[in-house]
Amino acid sequence: MPAGRGRILDVSMPVRPGMPSFPGDPAVVTAPVRRIDRGDPYNLSLWTFGSHTGTHVDPPLHFVPGGLAADALDLSVLNGPCQVVDVGATTKSIGPAEAARVPSGATRVLFRTANSARWAVASDFFDDYVALSPPGAAALASMGVHLVGIDALSIESDPSGKFPVHHALLGRGVLILEGLQLADAAPGAYELRCLPLRLVGGDGAPCRAVLLPL
Repeated sequence: MPAGRGRILDVSMPVRPGMPSFPGDPAVVTAPVRRIDRGDPYNLSLWTFGSHTGTHVDPPLHFVPGGLAADALDLSVLNGPCQVVDVGATTKSIGPAEAARVPSGATRVLFRTANSARWAVASDFFDDYVALSPPGAAALASMGVHLVGIDALSIESDPSGKFPVHHALLGRGVLILEGLQLADAAPGAYELRCLPLRLVGGDGAPCRAVLLPL
């Protein structure tokens, strides 16, 4: 059901043990530290997970030596009007043609792809996810976009290991928001609220991201 007027739409992934993670990234692990049912006065747990777990922000430091870390990001870039752009269920890669669908003057864009429908039923990572192409990244950066979000755990699929999309965006100060779940977000204008954890020196930061329909 698409978001209705006034409804706060949570577009972040639930963080839990066994959740999908990008290959090679740390898994989510929890352990009880204090438990009321064991005689403790309160419940307390230990959680361990990677800096790019679930829905998360990539700051420039992720790929740019000396770039801004998660705790130094300008939160005004991560919060404000945004556009959800649906690229269609059959689109395999987001290129300049899909970038051209972003309304003129938009500075925050979230791409809804076939990934979102798959996340609704997927319990494991899938490696044939829809991603942003290098020409698409260059087009968005040239349009003055400051934040690009996508419904995949990585914004790019790059077998070369050179990560041109991350470099094209983060190298120009364009923030990346990955791991969104946009199946219930109809295309159009929203107010984005995204607050990454204030991890000092963080090369990434999990966040809670929500959309408010305008």
